[in-house]
Amino acid sequence: MNPVWEKRRMSFAKNRRAMAAAVLFLSIFIVSLFSEFLANDKPLVIKYKNEFYFPIFKTYTDEFWGGDFPTPADYKDPYIIQKIKQDGWMVMPLIPFSYNTVDYEIDTPAPSAPDKRHWLGTDDEGRDIAARILYGIRLSVVFAFLLTLCSSIIGIVVGAIQGYFGGKIDIILQRFIEIWESLPQLFILIIVASVFLPTFWTILLILMLFSWTSLTTMVRAEFLRARNFEYVMAAKALGVGNFRIIFRHILPNALVTSITFIPFILSESIVALTSLDFLGLGLSGEYPSLGDLVRQGKDNLQAPWIGITIFIVLSGLLTTLIFIGEGVRDAFDTRKNQ
Repeated sequence: MNPVWEKRRMSFAKNRRAMAAAVLFLSIFIVSLFSEFLANDKPLVIKYKNEFYFPIFKTYTDEFWGGDFPTPADYKDPYIIQKIKQDGWMVMPLIPFSYNTVDYEIDTPAPSAPDKRHWLGTDDEGRDIAARILYGIRLSVVFAFLLTLCSSIIGIVVGAIQGYFGGKIDIILQRFIEIWESLPQLFILIIVASVFLPTFWTILLILMLFSWTSLTTMVRAEFLRARNFEYVMAAKALGVGNFRIIFRHILPNALVTSITFIPFILSESIVALTSLDFLGLGLSGEYPSLGDLVRQGKDNLQAPWIGITIFIVLSGLLTTLIFIGEGVRDAFDTRKNQ
């Protein structure tokens, strides 16, 4: 590893708060990647008539287990459970509910309070909150990663072109960015939500169109400063192409300031998706949305466990990202690593 990067890595590792936040965030995200194995209304494995079956990977009908209907099997049906246990056994996940499973067997009206059956209670539709949070964290973090990656690539490329070439290209792109940033993003989202059914990819595309400018100004400033350095002038004198100079010589140095902002952009992306879902402009109800739980916490003040739970989850998730961002910023600060 490059000695400079090794020094930055060691500096980040010495920051106990940032390191603990990074370990906690990665642990939560990795656990959420296996949501289907932790929270599902389908068994992990079934042994039936000396054969092993895995319903989480393949859908089996009611008739397959000795039932009467050609529809997908309901593994909470006492009749199906009895049929399976007559000739074998099955192992259910730790949380026997998926994010969209409605529990019709709860004893109290939904939303129901936390109990042994639902550790964090249910929402106003009778769905398990723990399962929805587990799936919702994965959805939000994956969405934030994709949005941050795509918008950062666009913003860095545009900023690099602006700063390196300067002149009319810089002026034209700068005026375009100023006009683009002045567009009413919320109104555009309202129009799109009224015309199209919002999906994961449409929301990602819309937010990407407005978030790519977050790194452009910093990258532009770095390129404006670096394009007159001696190594750049020497490369030009040797006949090296402009784009090779941009992406091979200047960009690695310009990325130092951009990397420090990545965790903060991630947290902004999570907040953006949660806010849109809370306002009803984001993902539809078929998605496990954290913003939907925020809305339910507001609408069901008689069920405080919903609001308290989602507050702890969101504040904890965003706090870890902020601590990681501060650790990365300090690790890249040359004044603290001399």
